[in-house]
Amino acid sequence: MTALKYKLFSVDDHIVEPPNVWTGRVPSKYGDQIPHVIEEDGRQFWVWEGEKIPQMGLNAVAGKPQEEWNTEPVRYTDMLPGCYDPTERAKDMRNDGILASLCFPTLTGFGGRVLNNIGDKQFASLLVRAYNDFILDEWCAAAPDIYVPMIAGQLWDPRGMADEIRRCAERGARALTFPEGTVSLGLPSLFSDYWDPIWQACEEAEVVVCMHIGSSGSLTNPAPDGHFIIPIALGNLNAQAAMVTFAMSPVPRKFPNIKLAISEGGIGWIASALERADRQFKKHRLHQHMDDLLPSEVWHRNIWGCMIDEPIGLKSRYDIGVDKILWECDYPHCDSTWPDSQKLVEEFLGELPQEEITAITYGNAEKLFRWKIGVGPAN
Repeated sequence: MTALKYKLFSVDDHIVEPPNVWTGRVPSKYGDQIPHVIEEDGRQFWVWEGEKIPQMGLNAVAGKPQEEWNTEPVRYTDMLPGCYDPTERAKDMRNDGILASLCFPTLTGFGGRVLNNIGDKQFASLLVRAYNDFILDEWCAAAPDIYVPMIAGQLWDPRGMADEIRRCAERGARALTFPEGTVSLGLPSLFSDYWDPIWQACEEAEVVVCMHIGSSGSLTNPAPDGHFIIPIALGNLNAQAAMVTFAMSPVPRKFPNIKLAISEGGIGWIASALERADRQFKKHRLHQHMDDLLPSEVWHRNIWGCMIDEPIGLKSRYDIGVDKILWECDYPHCDSTWPDSQKLVEEFLGELPQEEITAITYGNAEKLFRWKIGVGPAN
C-alpha cells in the first residue's frame, strides 16, 4: 500500500444502493411497488414504479482497468463490495487515506429527481424517509468517523422537505442533495419563494446544500448523435449555470448564511464566470431593480467549488479563494482517483504551500461540514 502522506476529505462519492434500502423500511402494504431487485436472464435489475432499471457499469468501475469499462448492466458480484457495502467502502477509503466521505445517491438521481417523478406523493415521501433512515442508521453508522451524512428530500413538498431536513439534522445530517437545475424538472426556479422553507431549514440547521452536475437529469449536449463523452466533458456548464443562477437569485439575499457546494463541477471556470457575472450585474442591475450584492461577493460568502484533479484550476486559486476549494474522490465512478488518490494528490497539489494543501485536502471541508476527519461530527 502506498504511504499515506495526505489526509483526505472527499466531498463527492456515490452509493450504489444495496437491495435492502427500501425493503423493510417502507410499509409492506405497498408490496411490489416498493423498489426491489429481481433476477432475470442472469442479470439483476431494480424494479422502480414497474420499470426495470439496470445498474450501469460506469457507475461502479472502482478497481477495474479502463479496458473493462462499459455501460452494460452489471450484477452486484461484478462490482467491488465497497460500491454497495459501507463496511467494505470504509476499508477502501482508509486504504487510500480518505478519512471522510460524503456520498450521493444513485438510483434516486443525484438530487432526488427520480423520486419527484413518482405519482403517489405519499408513497414517494415514504421512500425519501426510508432512504434517509438507511443513510443514517446503516450506511453512516457502519463508519461514523468517515461517513458524512447526506440526505435527500421531497422536491414536490418544500414544507415537508423542510421538516425532513430538521428531523435528519437532529440525527446528524450535514448535507442535502439538491438538483443543480429545477426548471427542467417542471419545478419553480430559484427565483421563486416556493423553495424558501427548504433554504430556511438548511440555514437554521447548518445543512450544506450540494448541487451535483447532472442532478437535474441532463447535461449540455449539442450533438445527441455524437459520443456521450461530449456532455460529460461539458458538465462544468451545468455547474456554471447553477452557480450564477444561485448568486443572482433571492436565495442568498433572504438567507445570508446558506451554504452551497457545486459538486463535481470543477474549478477552472469559476474565476472567469465570476468576472463575467459581475460585469453583467453592474451593467444591468439598475434597470433590473437589483441590489448591489455582486455575484462574486455571494461566491466568497456562500458558495464552494469542488474538484477532483485540476492543475489548470489551481492556477486561479487566489482569484477563487483557496478557502473555497474542496477535494473529491468520486468513488466508484470512472472519474475517481481511487485507489491512487495519494499519488494523484501529490502530482497536482504537492508543490503548493503546506497550509494550502491542508485547506484543500480536508481543512475547508471540515469547516464547511462541521466535521473532524478521523473522528466524526465536530459539533
